Order: sequence, then structure tokens, then C-alpha cells
Amino acid sequence: MNKDRTLRPRRSCLAVPGSSARFLEKAQSVPADQVFLDLEDSVAPLAKPAARDSVAEALNQGDWTDKIRVIRVNDLSTEWTYRDVITVVEQAGENLDCIMLPKVQSAAEIQWLDFLLTQIEKANGLEVGRIGIEAQIEDAKGLTHVDAIAAASPRTETIIFGPADFMASINMRSLVVGEQPPGYESDAYHHILMSILMAARANGLQAIDGPYGRVRDSDGYRRTAERSAALGFDGKWVLHPDQLDIANAVYAPSQSDYDRAELILDAYAFYTSHDGGAVGAVMLDDEMIDEASRKMALVVAAQGRAAGLSRTLAFTPPVR
Repeated sequence: MNKDRTLRPRRSCLAVPGSSARFLEKAQSVPADQVFLDLEDSVAPLAKPAARDSVAEALNQGDWTDKIRVIRVNDLSTEWTYRDVITVVEQAGENLDCIMLPKVQSAAEIQWLDFLLTQIEKANGLEVGRIGIEAQIEDAKGLTHVDAIAAASPRTETIIFGPADFMASINMRSLVVGEQPPGYESDAYHHILMSILMAARANGLQAIDGPYGRVRDSDGYRRTAERSAALGFDGKWVLHPDQLDIANAVYAPSQSDYDRAELILDAYAFYTSHDGGAVGAVMLDDEMIDEASRKMALVVAAQGRAAGLSRTLAFTPPVR
């Protein structure tokens, strides 16, 4: 289990084509928690070598403020992956937070990336182990092995759902990335999302939902984001700036939920103290709270603080 890495919030994860200088520059100013510079699907084969240098230059010279900086390399079935990693990490390792590995099918692939990163870090005087790994699950084989993939390396920070390739790999009857297939009345993605979420949480990792293809359909994006947020996912990919505000809002708690969580924490701390009577279960308004309530409130409170929310309610201990 990954207990030592500090996992920053990733409510919104903006995808940026690594071969586009305009998009690389524009991405630096958008309010995304994470920006990943893509060397895979958005870059044509002939443009991949030049894109590596462009991405490294953007990492070194760009102003990314406090964004999480990630590159998505090509998958290990291609001839490009090792050179993607070596080129970018050797040139810009000090300004890189994570490497995203797509189409992961086994724990061995994550271990390969871990070993390669360690060699590059040692050879170039970089802090060993600082660069994290993000694993993207994009087919049935990867989902079948997701538990082992999530546990494969202490570098791993997130498990990501890649809907487009996944839909194609299982012959799902939909041509809209991330959309429900016509004719299926339930949620076709529930098992996939829950499997990824369980593997992530069992190993102390974040779970990130993938893109929604209709970039101008704000209602569709919000609907799919709310689905994974309700399950407990930490964030979602953003393909267009119009989706950013939706992701940042959906994956942060509401003001009322945040206030309630802070009240529960304060009330529980008081009632379990000597002054509060040292009791383990009490009523807060019309709700019983106990240790389980405290754990649930901790999650929501942490999310609200990370989103920059401020309390609007305060707990007042009863007069005894």
C-alpha cells in the first residue's frame, strides 16, 4: 500500500497534445489541478520524436504554478515508450511529477516503468522515487488485473479509467466516448468504475474517471462526472476548458456538506473529551454520530479544504 506519497487533489485533469506549442502554452493558465502532456493518442507517429523535446521544453520553461505536471507516454506494445521516458525525464525530470502509462494490462508493466525511472534518476542525480506513476486501465485484461497493477509500485499515485479504448476492446455499442450504450437501461460502467475504485482505495491511491467525448455537451459531461463522483472517484479528465469548472465543482463537496462535516468533527471531538462527557455516540441535531461518522466526515472535510472552501457554521458546545 502506498502510504508515504503525498497525493494532491486531482479533481480536473486537463489533456494537452504534446505536439501543439499553442496548447502547451495555453494549458499553463487554466485552473486545472493536473495537466498531462500527451505523447500518445494525440500525437501522430511521425511527430512523436519532436513532441518529446517540445514537452520537455514546456516543462522546463513553462509557468505551471502549483499544477501537477504529468506526461502520458506511449503504451508498452509500441516502439516509442522507452524513448519517451528517457528523453523527457533526462531533460526535465526535476520539473515532472508523474508519468502516465496507458493501456496497462499487468503489474509487470508498472514494475518496468519503476525500474527504468530509478535507473534514469540515479544516472542523472535526481531524487530516486520522487516521480510518480499513473496507470490507465483501458481493456478487459487490465481490469482483470487491476488489483495487482495498483499494488505493483510505491510510485503509483492514481488508477485511471480509459473509456474509449475500453469500449472498443469489449465491443460496446456506443460511438460516444464515455456515454451509455443505447439499449442498456442500467449503468454499463458501474462494474468497471467500482473495480478501479476498490483497487485504488485498497492501495491508498486516487481513482480518476476518464474523458467524455462530446466536449460541447456540458450536461453530458456533468452527468458522467456526477456518476463517478457519487461512487467516490477523486476527479475526471478534461478535454476542453469548458469542462474545467464542472469537474472542479462536481468533485468538491457542496458548501452544506463541507460545513456539516466540520461540525461533525468538532462535535465528536468535544463529546469524546473529558469536558464533553467522554461518550462515543451522541446526537448532533437529528443524527447520531460516532467513530464511523467521524471517518466519513474526515473525507468530506479534507476534500472541502483542498477545494479552498471556508466554513460558514461553527460548533457551539452545549452549556452544562
